Order: sequence, then structure tokens, then C-alpha cells
Amino acid sequence: MEIVSQSLWVLAFFYFRENERSMSKIKDYLHEVIFEAETPEGKAFDVILLVSILLSVLVVFLESVSSYREQYGAWFYALEWFFTILFTLEYVIRIWAVDKPYKYATSFFGVIDLASVIPTYLSFFVGGLQGLLVIRVLRLLRVFRIFKLGHFMNQGKFIIDALRQSRTKILLFLYFVLMVVIIVGTLLYLVEADQDSGFTSIPRSIYWAIVTLTTVGYGDIAPQTELGQILAAIVMLMGYAIIAVPTGIVSSEMSRGLYGRTNPSDHNTRHCPSCSKEGHDVGAKYCKHCGGSLMST
Repeated sequence: MEIVSQSLWVLAFFYFRENERSMSKIKDYLHEVIFEAETPEGKAFDVILLVSILLSVLVVFLESVSSYREQYGAWFYALEWFFTILFTLEYVIRIWAVDKPYKYATSFFGVIDLASVIPTYLSFFVGGLQGLLVIRVLRLLRVFRIFKLGHFMNQGKFIIDALRQSRTKILLFLYFVLMVVIIVGTLLYLVEADQDSGFTSIPRSIYWAIVTLTTVGYGDIAPQTELGQILAAIVMLMGYAIIAVPTGIVSSEMSRGLYGRTNPSDHNTRHCPSCSKEGHDVGAKYCKHCGGSLMST
């Protein structure tokens, strides 16, 4: 009996070991198909995913039309749940296929993937949330990976880096603008207080100052006195000058960043299983962000 028991333990050990190896292979394969765009399977998966996203967003659009909703409401409801369940299964598989699910869940695409299915489930408790499903359109950003348009994403990252580098200057600029609209709004309230021109309070006057300074000019409020019109003219002229300031700040940072850029063709769509980041160098064996090992494709 002891020999039989030991044999059973040995058989169980090898069984679970082989099962673990096969599950690991399945996990690696799914990771390559879902997260990579270098293989035919990965491209096919991404194309099917993009078509599903477009169809789901189209369903949301059509459902907002009352005549279509009255005639095809049941179909729209069924399709909405079909796409929600499909994207939920995809999200669960993505979580399972990465080594560190938390990294993927908190990444940009991870948050978008989760947010694209939550409104349908929340509709059980709060009605009218189906319109939020249009957030799925953000998932179409994956089209850059599929059609080898990664250099466009690099251009986007370049702009984001420039904004990040100039955030302090922009915050100071916004603080200055805030002070200007508060002062101008208060002055217009004092000047136009006795007139029937719509400046009934300081907050409403500040609203007028913001609309005027940003050159929007709704026209729902307008000063009636000569002094008020002079102040309005000054604010309008300041608006043109203020628009140019953040543009110059960001452009300066972008010109500085041009010298440290790398060639977009030196990167591919390989996806790190550990930190869920892309843009690795061609032929790289380890992730340049976290140091984790990259799967060979």
C-alpha cells in the first residue's frame, strides 16, 4: 500500500506539473495574441476587436434616436449586452494573461477597458447610463498598433512630454488668468450694478469675463455703460495676447525635445507581461521600463 501511495503522489506531481506547463503555454499564447500586433493571430484579434467596438458604439448612437429606439429597442438591448459580455470576457482574459494584473488594470488602456463595460452593469441601479458606453471609442486607439502607425503614437507621446515639462509654467499662467477674470469681473459688476445688463452678481460677472477673455463671446451678457465697454474692449484685446502664451510655452518645450528623440522605426509593438508597456527596441530581451523579461515572438 505504501508503494501504491507513493506512486500516486508521483503521478499527481507530474500531472499537475505538466498541467501547469500547459497552462503557462496557453497563457503565453493568449498574451501574444491579445497584446502583440506582430503575428497574424494578433492582427486578426485586433481587427475583430476594433470592428466589435465600432459596432457597439454604433448601437449606442442608434439607440439614442427615439424612432429607432421605439422600433428596435429590444434588438439594441440584446446587442448592448452581447458586446458588454464580450468585452468583459476579453478584459478578464487580459488580466489573466499578464504577470502583474494590477499594472495592466491601472494602465491607460486597462482603465478604459474596464470603464467601457461598467455603465451597462450600473444601469441596473441607475438608469440612463448607457450613453456613457461611447467611452469605448477610446479603445480605437489600438488601431495605431494594428496598422503599423506606432510613429503617430510616438508623436502623441512627444506632445504629452512637452506638456508635462511645461506644466509649471502653464499652471502659473492659469493662475494669472484666474486673477485677471476675478478682478475684471468684479470691476464690471461694480460698474454695471445699476444697469439692466445682466451683471447681477460677481460670479456671473466673472463668467462674462471668462467668456470674453477666451474670445468665445456668447453675447448673453453685455456691458451698457461707456466705462464697462472700455473694460470689455481691454479684455477682448487681452484675449488674443493670452491665447499666444501657452502656445509659445509648449512650442518651446517641443523644440527642446526634438534633439533627444529616437527614430520611431526602432520600436515595435511588443508588450511587456510585467508592466504592460509597449515601445520596446527591436531585438530587446528585457523591458526598458521595469527590467522584466520580454517574450520572444
